[in-house]
Amino acid sequence: MALANSDDQLDAQVELYRNTFAVIKSMALKSALDLRIADAIDHHGGAVTLAQLAAELTLHPSKIPCLRRLMRTLAVSGVFTIQHPAVGAAKEPVYTLTPLSRLLVGSSNLVPITSMLLHPTFVTPFLGIGKWFQNELPSDQHCIFKQTHGESVWDLADHDMALNTIINDGMVSDSTFIMDIVVKEHATVFEGISSLVDVGGGLGGAAQAISKAFPEVKCSVLDLGHVVAQAPSGTLVEYVTGDMFESVPPANAIFLKWVLHDWSDEECIKILKTCRKAISSKDIGGKVIIIDIVFGAGPSDQKHGELHALYDLYMMFINGIERDEQEWKKIFLDAGLVATRSCLS
Repeated sequence: MALANSDDQLDAQVELYRNTFAVIKSMALKSALDLRIADAIDHHGGAVTLAQLAAELTLHPSKIPCLRRLMRTLAVSGVFTIQHPAVGAAKEPVYTLTPLSRLLVGSSNLVPITSMLLHPTFVTPFLGIGKWFQNELPSDQHCIFKQTHGESVWDLADHDMALNTIINDGMVSDSTFIMDIVVKEHATVFEGISSLVDVGGGLGGAAQAISKAFPEVKCSVLDLGHVVAQAPSGTLVEYVTGDMFESVPPANAIFLKWVLHDWSDEECIKILKTCRKAISSKDIGGKVIIIDIVFGAGPSDQKHGELHALYDLYMMFINGIERDEQEWKKIFLDAGLVATRSCLS
């Protein structure tokens, strides 16, 4: 085998370091969330100089040079843009929002779900992936999260109210964003439905969106007690404490958003069989509506392929998995369901 030339070696080193420092990219984004940089720029009319940004953030003057370096990294990552003045001009560079950072401002922003994904409780388990692979316990008995924290994420959230709030708020922000698209692009899925149960629906972000868009549909949320305890009042959505592995309240339709990818094939089949029992045989058009990733579906570009692979690896922290179309069909078949068409990929 021929030895690589110097240029190839240096290119390979660049790729190695880009992957190595990817964690810095994530932490730079986390710092932008912690400091609320996007809000500061938005409140300032959408464009700020470094001095104006430092003032908005009430930073000590000694941090301004470091803020410049942070903003440069965030601009390279596509979170913000830097508009440089013309050569010779006396003006300072101006920082503005991008389509990405616009998702971090406004009433329907994705800050809570992004903050959840970047929270130390969820990040630190990945520092021990290598150790987890070497562990002799089967993966279904010992997940990466439990290896780090001593218990599953569900058990920890049951008694850690701060973590429970972080998870619930994250799911609400994600549901608000996704359901706006679902209602606009796939409204026909909900036609003819008289009642719907959002299984594992948290604080009811998705159910509330469905109820608002389709007021004729009676919507309920089924979740564990510590989740329902934080459910908002004054909504048209009913909250029911229960276990989706045991039983699901009867309804014309069962809704599962980002639920099944948390569980093994066997557990998914058990959940879906329970959901199937909840749909009365007398109902016409009863259905189970699932929103989840279909691995390999959608655009075939590198960006989407990389995200699917990263998301799948991320789900290992709770022994979850992202499935391709054939894997989904097998689960549906084993649960006694007939797949119709995909809504989202």
